[in-house]
Amino acid sequence: MSIGNHPFGPLIAQLPLEEKVHLLTGETAFTLPGNETIGLAPLAFSDGPTGVRGLKFIGGDAVALFPNATLISGSWDDELAEEVGHMLSEEAHRQSIHVVLGPTVNLHRSPLGGRLFEAYSEDPYLTGRTAAAYVRGMQGNGTAACLKHLVANESETLRNFMDSRVSETALREVYLLPFEMAVEDAGAWSIMAAYNDINGISATENSHITEEIVKGEWGWDGLLMSDWFATKRTVESANGGLDLVMPGPDGPWGERLVAAVRRGDVAEATVDEHVVRLLRLAERTGGLGAGGLGTDGLGTDGLGTDDGGAVASPFKAGVPAPDSAIRKEQLRRIAARGMVLVKNEGGILPLEGVDTLALVGRHAIATQDMGGGSAQVNPPYQSTVAEGLSERLGGGLTVVDGVGVRNRPVAADPAFVTDPITGEPGLRVTYLAADGREIDSAHEAGTALTIGFDDGRAEPPAAVVISAVLENGAGPVRLGGIGAGRWTFAVDGEEVATAQLGFSGSDPGEGVLRPPAYAELRDLPERANVSAKLEFEPVDWREVLGRNPAIKLAEESHLLTTGSFNLVGFVAEAAGRTDEEAIAAAEDAARAAGTAVVVVGLTEEDETEASDKQTLALPGRQDELVRRVAAAAERTVVVVNAATPVLMPWLADVDAVLIAGLPGQEGGHAIAAVLTGEAEPTGRLVTTYPAADGASPAWEVTPDAALRLHYTDGSAVGYRGWHAGNAPEPLFWLGHGLGYGSWEYGEARLVPSSGGAATGGAPTGGATGGAPMVEVEVTNTSSRPSRETVQVYFMPAEPGQPVRLAGYAGADVAPGETVTVTVACDPRLFRRWDEAAAGWAPLGSGELLVARGLGDVRAQVSLP
Repeated sequence: MSIGNHPFGPLIAQLPLEEKVHLLTGETAFTLPGNETIGLAPLAFSDGPTGVRGLKFIGGDAVALFPNATLISGSWDDELAEEVGHMLSEEAHRQSIHVVLGPTVNLHRSPLGGRLFEAYSEDPYLTGRTAAAYVRGMQGNGTAACLKHLVANESETLRNFMDSRVSETALREVYLLPFEMAVEDAGAWSIMAAYNDINGISATENSHITEEIVKGEWGWDGLLMSDWFATKRTVESANGGLDLVMPGPDGPWGERLVAAVRRGDVAEATVDEHVVRLLRLAERTGGLGAGGLGTDGLGTDGLGTDDGGAVASPFKAGVPAPDSAIRKEQLRRIAARGMVLVKNEGGILPLEGVDTLALVGRHAIATQDMGGGSAQVNPPYQSTVAEGLSERLGGGLTVVDGVGVRNRPVAADPAFVTDPITGEPGLRVTYLAADGREIDSAHEAGTALTIGFDDGRAEPPAAVVISAVLENGAGPVRLGGIGAGRWTFAVDGEEVATAQLGFSGSDPGEGVLRPPAYAELRDLPERANVSAKLEFEPVDWREVLGRNPAIKLAEESHLLTTGSFNLVGFVAEAAGRTDEEAIAAAEDAARAAGTAVVVVGLTEEDETEASDKQTLALPGRQDELVRRVAAAAERTVVVVNAATPVLMPWLADVDAVLIAGLPGQEGGHAIAAVLTGEAEPTGRLVTTYPAADGASPAWEVTPDAALRLHYTDGSAVGYRGWHAGNAPEPLFWLGHGLGYGSWEYGEARLVPSSGGAATGGAPTGGATGGAPMVEVEVTNTSSRPSRETVQVYFMPAEPGQPVRLAGYAGADVAPGETVTVTVACDPRLFRRWDEAAAGWAPLGSGELLVARGLGDVRAQVSLP
């Protein structure tokens, strides 16, 4: 491009090539360099989408932990998603963050995907509509959203190297659609390119997707950044549409890109275009010119006060503190709205008039409020179901721990360890050089930390020594460590164990996201004084990755600069009772109380970045726990504390099942509010639940020997494939959700329209903007006010075209009231991609299915 007449042309003309290229790679793990000559402030990015963590991967200041993505989309409510975006922008403002790395708009293609908890749905339209509302809320308040991960990035296994083999039809109709909607309907300011290849070409080099479709056909003027360490080649990425390489300061651009321009392999005009997009992002977020976010530095002060009033901030006053009354109300309400009641025999829920209740399960006392990986934040607190119900039921509640739910050790509860020097909860961590010299010694309030990524140390340590006094009674304690290297453990100065832990797999990010771990039971004295020394062992990723002949990395691949990142954790936990003892105690409590609530679920081992699941079965003996409690109790409610589908072999044995997701820091109180009727779970499922392992249209997440993962389900993803008969009948369909109301539907009809040209080939009869509009009367036949979500699916008459969600609308309805709900369908769902013609073609006639979920169709409307 020529910058001569561009508004940013005079600024760019002041910069030599080296300075322009310098702006296009991160300065640190999460910041970009500024440039005083042109008035560009340093820009700051932060991981999302369930909170704005700030510039520290582990630890850092306390920030609000939001309900996870499936609870946001589970509301099927644009206003709520927009509110979430606005709140996250406030969290970003408080920390001087310009760009929040979210929302995640990849799809729930296979239920095994480990990172699905970050994404909204298996449906592209529901995903795109929720994302667009989220982006509007965030960017309307001055913070850039970053759509991720472009594209076909639905699994984690070998994610840096796998090649998603997907047809152009499925790519256009399904996997690009959420990005298209968030660009066209909300004007997203940035997008993140994925780790994987698409049809043999890296996402960071894929000019067909980036240049031809996103920047070309869609006319998008935002900035495309790489995922962290995802850029594989210099010339190909610069010419393929990538605008920014993250993180920094090392990477495949820098001097290599300057040299490529000098050689003529990359035009300087291409570099100029990337800089234009960067400056546009800076201008939109207040980082270009006088004043604005970030011009006074990248501090993380101004956390506010607990009373929720106006607070000081680097550039914006009045942002609620993460533990303020305002945030508590918002987060509790949002979490409850997205929860889904999938079974409620005899109206057992809500638990009104219940005097005695047995609450059972590890997730009841250690409720899982967030998933693992880069979506984790450091919240001011996390609430549990036990806390929430105790507050409401008092002495009538009996709480019983459940069976074990983990296969890996976890970092100690900070309340279980004390710094031997300061006496504060937490650890003493001493950093050692290779020659044994002490570099630094500091108190750590948490029990996990990162080494070599965002710690800012000029001299990387060769070892760390972790010291703590345990708050234990005499007896067995599970003691160990998390992190690669040689561990040596001592108690009261006497060595008691050693362990050598090494990396496995082929993901250099594993050191932070899923490091090796070790623990064993040891008999310890009361308040044992424990030290654990970890000596790091450098990893030669070139050699490790070279063991797989299918992995071929260029010399400049960003992965080869990662070094040996480490998440280091100290494991210490008092040994509890056995699983059999826990189940027996649960049976006794359930029998005595009459009514039992069993909380089961997954943990961040299962729902996490960098790892996929192997099964949908609940870990440990949780299924057995549910069956035996149900046999002992008169009434049994199961709360599923997981964001993604699990198997329910006990479904027929229990009276009610509530899907609670990963509900954020107010999660325990939100679940309690729903169970007691203080709030209604008006959510609808965003993903179809299979009845068994393997019983879904797409299942496999492991690439073949050539690292290819074939998207054989085409455009019949999720419920579309089930509806087409490509998998056995599911347990629950997308859109299912009971709430506490009951509903009658009247006859559905098309809303008359003047017709006109159809957008994207949509039919014009009864259309608005080229797509049908349907209205239907719904009556709340219950004695409670409730919310109904009317869903409209399009079933094309054309052979081979799958059913698809085309519109939805919600209505709050009083008891006995009848309201007319109007659903405007989206014209983008009334088109198909014609590969032969390389363009969009209109879909013909068909039927509209008006439903309470695809498994409960209430009316049908024929289209001409």
